[in-house]
Amino acid sequence: MIVALGDRDTGYLTHREIDAALGLFPVEAGAQWVATDSPAARSLDDAGGVWLLPGTPYRDAGAAFAAIRHCLERGTPFLGTCGGFQHALVELARGRAGIANAAHEESDPDAVDPVVSRLACSLVGEVRLVTPVPGTRFAAICGNEPFEGYHYCGFGLDPAYVEPLERAGVVVGATAPDAGVEVIELPEHPYSIATAFQPQVGAGARGRLGPLLEAFVAAANAR
Repeated sequence: MIVALGDRDTGYLTHREIDAALGLFPVEAGAQWVATDSPAARSLDDAGGVWLLPGTPYRDAGAAFAAIRHCLERGTPFLGTCGGFQHALVELARGRAGIANAAHEESDPDAVDPVVSRLACSLVGEVRLVTPVPGTRFAAICGNEPFEGYHYCGFGLDPAYVEPLERAGVVVGATAPDAGVEVIELPEHPYSIATAFQPQVGAGARGRLGPLLEAFVAAANAR
């Protein structure tokens, strides 16, 4: 089963696009929305993969962080997009880079270490050119050529924390104008990728998943 972890609100275009993308997942993937404040959010032993979805602040941010830790510890395929990307950055900063006070400025505006801070230019409803870094897993999946990625976010990785995360083994998989670091990955993990852009947008209209979601489903099914 693939857990699509997030607080569903069909008032958001991005959540309607998630619904469309989940409809394209193979039936055997058993993909379903799970709310962050539901008991199932903290019971992931049977999950073949976890997709931590956009839509922050989460109703239970603790469950989101716990899900990231679960995937890191168990080798469960993990995909974080937008809010999922941001929370993965905070969790990796705390657990891997030793930044105990790492925080998200959206929920903690007075944070000592705002690893995720407000972007200088809001990317709510914006398209930016995503440029993969050659040699990364992300580039192997999506190719080396830049492509347009849809964003709906106002927060991203603060540049001051890029180097500490890289020293801790986090690899930058792509960059984009105004967003800076666009993708992060963990090379030693079976599948752990997080993106600022939202790969599900447009899947319903195309009638097929993009390469990143296809790769995530394949990793989850293999597990």
